[in-house]
Amino acid sequence: MTNDHKSPKTFTTQKSFNSSTSTLTHPWPKRLLLLLITLITTLLFFQIQSLHNPFTITSSSITWSLYNTYSSFATLSNPSTASLDDRLRDSVTFLPLKDLRFAKTAMEGNTWFMSSINDTREPGESQHLRFPSAASHGRLLCMIARDKSDGAKNHYALAWPDALPIGASVRKGLTFVSDTYYDYDNIWHGLSAVVPFVRWHARNLCAKPARWVLFHWGEARSSMGPWHNEGSMSVPNRRAVYDMMRCRARSYCNINERKADSPSSLNVTLFLRTGARAFANESGVIGVFERECGKVEGCAVRVRRPNGLSFCEQVRLMGETDVLVSSHGAQLTNMFFMERNSSVMEFFPKGWLEMAGVGQYVYHWIAGWSGMRHEGAWRDPNGVECPKEMVREPGKCFTFYKDQKIGFDEEHFGRWAERVLKRAKQYKLDRKEGRVVEEGVAGCSCGS
Repeated sequence: MTNDHKSPKTFTTQKSFNSSTSTLTHPWPKRLLLLLITLITTLLFFQIQSLHNPFTITSSSITWSLYNTYSSFATLSNPSTASLDDRLRDSVTFLPLKDLRFAKTAMEGNTWFMSSINDTREPGESQHLRFPSAASHGRLLCMIARDKSDGAKNHYALAWPDALPIGASVRKGLTFVSDTYYDYDNIWHGLSAVVPFVRWHARNLCAKPARWVLFHWGEARSSMGPWHNEGSMSVPNRRAVYDMMRCRARSYCNINERKADSPSSLNVTLFLRTGARAFANESGVIGVFERECGKVEGCAVRVRRPNGLSFCEQVRLMGETDVLVSSHGAQLTNMFFMERNSSVMEFFPKGWLEMAGVGQYVYHWIAGWSGMRHEGAWRDPNGVECPKEMVREPGKCFTFYKDQKIGFDEEHFGRWAERVLKRAKQYKLDRKEGRVVEEGVAGCSCGS
């Protein structure tokens, strides 16, 4: 930008000097003037070239820079000599993946990630974009997106295959691109990125992409949590996706027997967390469920801590579970590995109902989407109060409550457990006798 500001001023000064000395006979002033004008013109052309394509992908070689400068000069001096491909190439405009103008509405439509492009909407399916397509007018998606800490520094553009930006290269094969407002490190958030991919995989004759590119807030990601937006997908489509993931996970782990299928048994699993949202009285909770389970024929209680289980151990455990008992947390994501119509009981510490927003219902939603039965939730009405210095800032109070332990109500837990266990047992008996039929189980639609 320095040359832009100085050049007009210098040019004016020299023009004034030339005019006032036009009667001089000595050749040096004129030669000096021509030399300065030539130098200034050259600098201006370099500046125009750099401004014309601020997001040039690669090539810092001197030869390539001189060629670009010459091309710009030739085009400006005689536009008719520029080819159509050159004009299309020069018209490519890179925009930020994360558009800060929409930071406050990032979760509304396409107001953040590639915000200049409208999503494709199909009834009952996830919103998506495809390149090239009729919607992109046959253009490819170009990306300069390696920054892992600031999505505003990553950029995208659309370009025709014959007029790609200077230095761009085409990656052959299919690329699946996923962006999420939430973080892939969280098991639930990661799953929300996998579901639409699995749906696409099943719809496209089980096609597999050559690569999968992950973004979070427009920032590049190289990994997900230990176990991986569903947009507007219909419930039947979601359930078909979860059926396939359940089946494929069991096949991957060589799990053929499913003890939860046995109508004579009823398996209850208590998932116990440590730290935030752990039960303050674990032995009391275990005692209540063992007592109520003892009243139901064939019922057995198992106590597990999910953080010490491998992926396949989790798949097997869930496949053998009829009733899952757990506090709110990412470990509940694995409920879809259970058989359809299995039951889930969820517990919250104090403060969630008032401060957690809709996020507290995610496992209620996933239960419905995957064909489970969410048997309600218990929210601790007591617990430790938020410190007075935090009360004026609800966000801090929620963080405080989020890390608290969950209390104990023996009478309520006993009545609730009795009701859920009896209903779960009756359902298994009804299914054995043919009084209930599960419909639409997709299974391993892409192989076993």
